[in-house]
Amino acid sequence: MYAIVEIAGHQYKVEKDKYIYTQKLQGEVGDAIEFDSVLLMGDGDSISVGAPSVSGALVKAEVLDHLRGERIVVFKKKRRKGYKKRNGHRQNYTKILITDIVS
Repeated sequence: MYAIVEIAGHQYKVEKDKYIYTQKLQGEVGDAIEFDSVLLMGDGDSISVGAPSVSGALVKAEVLDHLRGERIVVFKKKRRKGYKKRNGHRQNYTKILITDIVS
């Protein structure tokens, strides 16, 4: 069984007992969280599509860790002007484990 769920403005395909990295979510490590905006559910050959979400569907998850992604270097330059600017960015992520998909 799998589901397409919207988490923090992004859509993810989730399966039971798998983990995903999402944008940073509120909650401490070990907290149980639920997502009710399930857009699609599939189980073998049967697929149920929501309009806009599947009614009564719920995805339960557990927060495993809060971490940061790799550093991205942002480099700006204007040729022949002597302008160079170097900047960096590290995105905050939350690792969650999908514990159950309830239809």
